[in-house]
Amino acid sequence: MADKAASIQKSDLFVAMGAITVVLMLIIPLPTVLLDLLMAVNLVLNLLILLIVLYTRRAIDFSVFPTLLLVSTVFGLGLNVSSTRLILSLGMKFNGKMVKAFSTFVIGTSGTEGLVIGFVIFIILIAVQAFVITKGSTRVAEVAARFTLDAMPTKNMAIEAEYNSGAITEEEARARKTEVQKEADFYGAMDGASKFVSGNVKIGIFITVINLVAGLIFGMLFRNEPFAKAIQTYASLTIGDGLLSQLPSLFVSVATGLIVTRAVSDGTFGSDIKTQFSRNAWVYYVGAGTLAVIAFLPGFPWYVLLPLAAALAWVGYRLRKAEASTFKKTLAREEEKERQKTGENPADVSPVVPLDPLSLELGYGLIPLVDKDKGAELLERVTRIRRESALDLGLVVPRIRIIDNMRLEPSEYCFKIKGVEVARGRIRMGWYLGINPGGVSEDLPGEKTVDPTFGLPAIWISEENRERAERAGYTVVDPPSIIATHLTEIIKRHASEILGRQEVQSIIDAIRKDYPAVVDEVTKSCSVGEMQKVLQGLLREQVSIRNMVVILETLADYRPVTKDPTVLVEKVRQSLARQICLQYVDDAMTLHVLTVEPSLVQKIVESRVDTVNGPVAALEPAVMRGWIRAMTQSVNSVQQSGFLPIVLCPEEARILIKSSTEREIPDLVVLSVPEIGNDIKVEAIGEIRMEQ
Repeated sequence: MADKAASIQKSDLFVAMGAITVVLMLIIPLPTVLLDLLMAVNLVLNLLILLIVLYTRRAIDFSVFPTLLLVSTVFGLGLNVSSTRLILSLGMKFNGKMVKAFSTFVIGTSGTEGLVIGFVIFIILIAVQAFVITKGSTRVAEVAARFTLDAMPTKNMAIEAEYNSGAITEEEARARKTEVQKEADFYGAMDGASKFVSGNVKIGIFITVINLVAGLIFGMLFRNEPFAKAIQTYASLTIGDGLLSQLPSLFVSVATGLIVTRAVSDGTFGSDIKTQFSRNAWVYYVGAGTLAVIAFLPGFPWYVLLPLAAALAWVGYRLRKAEASTFKKTLAREEEKERQKTGENPADVSPVVPLDPLSLELGYGLIPLVDKDKGAELLERVTRIRRESALDLGLVVPRIRIIDNMRLEPSEYCFKIKGVEVARGRIRMGWYLGINPGGVSEDLPGEKTVDPTFGLPAIWISEENRERAERAGYTVVDPPSIIATHLTEIIKRHASEILGRQEVQSIIDAIRKDYPAVVDEVTKSCSVGEMQKVLQGLLREQVSIRNMVVILETLADYRPVTKDPTVLVEKVRQSLARQICLQYVDDAMTLHVLTVEPSLVQKIVESRVDTVNGPVAALEPAVMRGWIRAMTQSVNSVQQSGFLPIVLCPEEARILIKSSTEREIPDLVVLSVPEIGNDIKVEAIGEIRMEQ
């Protein structure tokens, strides 16, 4: 890790020094030896950029390219300024090898003829860059940037749909969204960076004219050179300098054109050429025949065209042979699949497909709620619910598969956990559900119904009556909100069923990265199944398991003492005392509770019977009825007073009181005395006692 950090620091230092050097080149004169070295570096750098682009599979894999365009442009301009300074100041004494070599190689012959040839080549090179490569690259970059930005919302919605349907994981969805964002940023940067290339071409023409005019002035006025000698000296040096600067610029211009025109490719340029030029062998046969016909026309060089025709025919023959081989393999695979379908190969038996941990099935009338063309609002709600569940309960809800079910009524939906239905509801598309929270007496026109989530009285109302219902005190929700709320409640009620051993193992693996000592200690004495039972016991009473470190540390402390999951759950609850109490206290950190008559507590504790599913209070039927009646009356009284019903009892009675009232009062909160934090105030608002 230290070596990697040192390497990164060195690379950053090297880049910083290079940037400073580029800026200083514009100001400080350079010796000709150093100028030759930097010109060679500039040529190699731009050549490497072109080669990297050719071997890059996707444009965003070379995301530093827009910045490199700026760096290479400024670097080339700095070299132009330095070479201009030396040419004008030294004249015939200028001994830059790179500039002279390019000048000699291109001009070739001496005299006016060589100068004219050099200027013609230079002008052609400038024209190719300015009017062909640069202009086309700039236009393609603009269009690519616009269409990439316009397609971002659609791509993100498609990723959300795949994620919510279970086709991809959350990590894959996050990575794809990041890739979409990077792609938009890249093409947006390329839209501006392409202007560097066009600007470099224009400034190259300007510098060339300045070099020639200023060179003639310097030579004839300050050095008293004749016109012929001055034009020969400065024109040749100017052409060499211009060509030496424009050749690297041509490399980077071609690289720019390549990278913005290959947006739809997933392979390298060479692999794409090979694949797309070898799809149809008949193309080469037709090309060979055309060349053969042209070869026999009068005046055409048959000795050139006939060998080319033979080469094309040979390529077509090889491709035709490869196509036949591929067709045979494909046909063999299809026959093998058919044999497997018809049962000819009994050894290949399809495995049993596992059931989805959580699924939402929709009637065909509710499909617009998940249709991407119509907003797919429900998909976004489902994603948000999974995220909120992870924050509230500490439970990472598995992917929720949303499918259509033709067996349901068109307006029905149902939730299933591992293939078993746990809830069902009905939606009227285009209508709103007005839920009566209590105390609303105004009647509205509509269809009376029941809220599918909490069972409250409700009514289906139209759009025109929505504001009227809200003024009357109804809670008005739209169809996606109904399903989303129902799903949230399903997750809370059935969190313990959703949490499997594989999910527990995933949680442990995630904790191990930051707390390896805690995980190693707890796994020595506690199995994954035992951890699962403890976590399920917490989730069953809406206790968040997000603080997994404290839970595991408590298990490490008490698991060597007892194997009873009920006792372990109680000890973990006591370790999470403050977290549990903060859910129910008021602004003054006060907990308003119901207590139980001590004699009644003693009777419940004495009736304890341990079963496979945990301890239960085995009270006599008459006593049990009286106990439930007393509990119900006390809870109703507390609710009418505006308090949340919370029962406070001794530790040994907590689980018995909870299990005995779970069927009749499932949402009752039962706390034990050790679960009350030191800074929590307790106020008793009633005592539960049985009638004699």
